[in-house]
Amino acid sequence: MSLSRLILAGGTALMLSFPANAQSMPPMDHGSMPGMPMPKKPAKQPPKPSGQKSDHGTEHKPESAAGPVSPAAECTAEHARMGHCTPAADPAEPAKPTEAGADDGMAGMVMEGQPTEASPSDPDCPPEHAKMGHCTPKAAAPAAAVQSQSALGTDLEPGNAPAPPPPSNWYADRVYSTSDMARAREEMMKESGGTSVAFASFDLAEYVVHKNKDSYRWEGEAWLGGDINRFVFKYEGEGEFRGPLDDLELSALYSRAIDPYWNLQAGIRYDPKPDPSRTYAVIAVEGLAPYWFEVTASAFLSNKGEFRFRLEGYHDVRLTQKLILQPRLEANFSAQTIPELGVGSGLSNLELGARLRYEIKKEFAPYIGFEWIRQFGDSARFTRANGGQVSDPHFVVGVRLWF
Repeated sequence: MSLSRLILAGGTALMLSFPANAQSMPPMDHGSMPGMPMPKKPAKQPPKPSGQKSDHGTEHKPESAAGPVSPAAECTAEHARMGHCTPAADPAEPAKPTEAGADDGMAGMVMEGQPTEASPSDPDCPPEHAKMGHCTPKAAAPAAAVQSQSALGTDLEPGNAPAPPPPSNWYADRVYSTSDMARAREEMMKESGGTSVAFASFDLAEYVVHKNKDSYRWEGEAWLGGDINRFVFKYEGEGEFRGPLDDLELSALYSRAIDPYWNLQAGIRYDPKPDPSRTYAVIAVEGLAPYWFEVTASAFLSNKGEFRFRLEGYHDVRLTQKLILQPRLEANFSAQTIPELGVGSGLSNLELGARLRYEIKKEFAPYIGFEWIRQFGDSARFTRANGGQVSDPHFVVGVRLWF
């Protein structure tokens, strides 16, 4: 009995001491066991160079004998411009803080050498992108361009500086004779705007339907010359069918371009009809006003010392490419009353009309329209005395053509 108890106590003590011995045993070497190959140990990795991150995402910083290097010391100028780091302040020249309205001190301080004024507003280049060097505001681009290179051609600032001299060292003169090249350049200038052109037109050539009697009317001009200088011949008249010619005006003018859109004209006007005839000295301005209004203002001084003035204008309203509505206006004024011509002082008469034409070709366009003519002042009194109509509304049918 005592022997069995002794054996039981010894086994129990042995079992209780086994876990402690297992924890203190050295690790088993599986490579020493048969059939169990041991994997090779990885080579020792060299230390990461300065500025590179390790596998754990931490940045290795080079250290010297004096201790760890300051982060500001490895902040290059390129990284500072891109906003990736802040350069160290010069100990000899401390940073100058400026208040920016931030709550903490660091947000309200700007280092010396950085711009303290906000960049000009540019939606394509916000201030934060400009500070990082990713773009240049448009307002600053011209100044940089001027500093980098001198402006040429259309990049020059507008002003009244004289034009540069034309080139005179043509390369073709080295191959061909000077006389041949002079003729070639003269022909080129003619073909580029110096060519003389002949033109003739009838803006109005129409049959007029009155209340009591019908009549006819025409108005047009012909000219010969170029874009700058022209000789202009104007003609207009009207009369009754199976009756005498009532009015006829003939003008010979010299026209000079004073602007890309305006011409100054001067010359002589001769009126064979009505009787007695008159001869006038003429000065006029005609051209294209804003919004495509064709305008002519003419002043006449007769050989009798009578001064008259006329204002004409029309505008083409394109309803389609070929259908055009043309409102027209003509107003005649006189400084004196001229009884023999039936003209009163002031506004003598006014013509208002609208014509709708269809351009079969540019050179040939039939039209229909309506016109109203009104006499005023002494002109109306002279018209009544001669049996005419002071107010004359009528329809017209005609054709507009040019050669």
